[in-house]
Amino acid sequence: MRELRIRVLAAVFVVAGVLSWAGARLWSSFGTLPSVPLAAPIVLALIAVVLLATALSLRARLKAQRERRPEAKGVDPLMAARAVVFGQASALVAALVAGMYGGTGVVLLESLDIPARRDQAIYAGFSVLAGIAVIAAAIFLERVCKLPEDDEPGGPGTAPAA
Repeated sequence: MRELRIRVLAAVFVVAGVLSWAGARLWSSFGTLPSVPLAAPIVLALIAVVLLATALSLRARLKAQRERRPEAKGVDPLMAARAVVFGQASALVAALVAGMYGGTGVVLLESLDIPARRDQAIYAGFSVLAGIAVIAAAIFLERVCKLPEDDEPGGPGTAPAA
């Protein structure tokens, strides 16, 4: 499984933000603007909490397993792999959604004197922050589940020197 790349997430965020900004500008020229739902930052924050809780739980279980505690509950490798895949997918979607709301939020900043648009700009800002929290939690989960590198030359999994 490949490691999550910050550059890819940043590129998704920027491209989604630019496209969303252009779309929101076009939409705004017709007199309306798509709304930012109040649920957007809440859902993203809940996903971040689930990812963080999973990471902390796995970290504690792996630590107990490494210390060979008798009551240690082992970590199923397939479950850890599923958690990492969920984290990676969540990070990619969060980068896309945060970029979309970020682009819309930039357009909304032009009309903060209108109370409804000010509220939408606040929701968009919180959505971007919650999206960043999802990305951070996903990266932390990935780091928790990462296998230690085999630094020994000629160790298991390496090709013999020719």
